[in-house]
Amino acid sequence: MINFDENPELNITPLVDIMLVLLAILMVTTPAIIYEEQITLPDGSKSKALSQEIKSLTVRIDHQRQVYIDQSKMSLNELGDNLILISKKYDKNSPVYIKADKRLIYDDVMFVLKSMKNAGFSKVALETNG
Repeated sequence: MINFDENPELNITPLVDIMLVLLAILMVTTPAIIYEEQITLPDGSKSKALSQEIKSLTVRIDHQRQVYIDQSKMSLNELGDNLILISKKYDKNSPVYIKADKRLIYDDVMFVLKSMKNAGFSKVALETNG
């Protein structure tokens, strides 16, 4: 004989498991979706301000820790003090390119980068081959 007075219990554990798996799949795939819109920009006219060549500053560092800024040569330890004096001759908004020998340690290159930023140059980049 079947007893119809029993209350069946609803087991929601499999439903929660499926929802967590779907949530994990969505979280992984959402950053991979890239939306790209093609924009055609209008043609403009060249102005005299844009045609002027922007002078950039190049800082070279060789494997013996010698720093070359245009015609100036100094050791890496002297860079901080000399850079403040040299920087007065250059525009602070002009781009600065740092060419460092690949045999230098990371701290030396970061010291030069930090010194350029402290001297007031805002557009500092590391230059590589390629």
